[in-house]
Amino acid sequence: MATGERRGARADGRMFRSRSVVMDADDLRRALVRIAHEIIERNHGTAQLVVVGLQSGGVPLARRLAALLSEIDGRAVPLGVLDVALYRDDLALRVVQPEAATDIPVDLRDRVVVLVDDVLFTGRTVRAALDALADYGRARAVQLAVLVDRGHRELPIRPDFVGKNLPTRRDEVVEVCAQGVALGDLVPAGDP
Repeated sequence: MATGERRGARADGRMFRSRSVVMDADDLRRALVRIAHEIIERNHGTAQLVVVGLQSGGVPLARRLAALLSEIDGRAVPLGVLDVALYRDDLALRVVQPEAATDIPVDLRDRVVVLVDDVLFTGRTVRAALDALADYGRARAVQLAVLVDRGHRELPIRPDFVGKNLPTRRDEVVEVCAQGVALGDLVPAGDP
């Protein structure tokens, strides 16, 4: 799930209320299979790939994507985890705490890194991820795979692989989980 779009109550006392399911579990699986095939086609296989999931919503998707890539191409694809909390440009505006340790299992030199996130919104998380990745070596290329691109970019960032383009209002919330993707609102806790 995207930052600030977690299930249950948030720090500000609001909760996610779903209005519509935009992808079910089968849609999500098909989108990941399609993305895996697109990644293999663009990169002529998986020999130089490293899949890196962004904490926290991109990690489960990255695991599934790395497994699909390995299954389709027949070779293990390294999987990493990247927490960008301390690289964000809004540290002074809100409390940001690292979610989990970053783990990049291989040297990134001469590798193609496929960054994976669940929802692309303003692009600021991806900008932070690019800064964080630089601390782990100079990759040959970085490609971005997202399950949902909801628009509203504040930075010139565009994904290479997209599961679903989902036009939203800025105040809407996109929630991603294993069962699919829902669109909704944040409401005060206890509201029907």
